[in-house]
Amino acid sequence: MSNKISIVDNDMISVWVYPQRRIIHHQMKTYSYGERFYQALMKGVEAMEQYQATKWLSDNRLGGALPAEDAEWTEKNWFPRAKAAGWRHWGVVQPEKIIGQLNMSRFIKKYGQQGINARMFSDLDEALRWLDTEF
Repeated sequence: MSNKISIVDNDMISVWVYPQRRIIHHQMKTYSYGERFYQALMKGVEAMEQYQATKWLSDNRLGGALPAEDAEWTEKNWFPRAKAAGWRHWGVVQPEKIIGQLNMSRFIKKYGQQGINARMFSDLDEALRWLDTEF
């Protein structure tokens, strides 16, 4: 197993990078939103740039639907920078709540139309295996 470097760890969200696997991995510990959410995602993009990562693993089991202002922020700020950094593949472990699943399905479709190969999973290990073996 390759090394895992912690990028962010707060009470809302954790972000790691697996340098050899070229994967950024975030795990929501609770419903995540606002400034700490933004900072965590941007730290992930900085790690993506630094380690030339092309894959992102989103563990959103404990997350929910994003508020409209956070969704807008991800689309206008985070997504363009992540894509420019080389993001190509996205494994999403779906939120437990249906409203969160619907929200993530919209993002998967939207980002898929912009060149991101994305897939939703119910199991973290399966999502990680997909990112490791397919790309």
